[in-house]
Amino acid sequence: GTDDLGRDILSRLIYGARVSLLVSVFSVGLAFVLGTLFGALGGYYKGKLDSVIMRIMDMILAFPYLLLAIVVVAYLGPSLRNAMLAIGITYVPRFARIVRGSVLEECEKDYVTSARSIGAWDLRIIFIAIFPNCLGPLIVLNTLSFDSAILDAAALSFLGLGAQPPDAEWGLMLSNGSKYLRAAPHLSLFAGMAISLVVLALNFIGDGLRDALDPKVQRF
Repeated sequence: GTDDLGRDILSRLIYGARVSLLVSVFSVGLAFVLGTLFGALGGYYKGKLDSVIMRIMDMILAFPYLLLAIVVVAYLGPSLRNAMLAIGITYVPRFARIVRGSVLEECEKDYVTSARSIGAWDLRIIFIAIFPNCLGPLIVLNTLSFDSAILDAAALSFLGLGAQPPDAEWGLMLSNGSKYLRAAPHLSLFAGMAISLVVLALNFIGDGLRDALDPKVQRF
């Protein structure tokens, strides 16, 4: 069918999938890069640097993710780009804490001591020696964060702070169709179903990766 302006709903759903996946990839990618950098530096150098970084992460975690994203978008201005930036910023602490914990554990192992003893640079030790051993939990966290980013982006668009008309984005389609729920519920129904199915699929992928990469899981 078509929406209130005569636009094909199926075409907009398909195009909206590109937008939602782009938002999730960009937001999670930004959080991954910044969180990995801050977490690795804090876990490796410890001391005052670690305390400052973790206190900043705690301050961000003190606010609900969506509320903080709304504050950031309200300051920067409503747009899809600013929504992606806001979601990425709110996700940084979850990556930083995971990386910091993994780096603290890896720093106690012999290969790190050996690398230090031969005079390897700190950045080389962090990103060449230690970081590959921290990828397991990060891959799982990346996958599980994609669905949260899609939901948050849809929520921001629904509130008018994300994608703007005439963009085809699932949250915006939900918002536009909410005015006609009694007369034409399909305007919102299909966008909601698309969000639910994609989030469910990403959760299944994340659970599968967690089971595959967790060394504590017994395989027969």
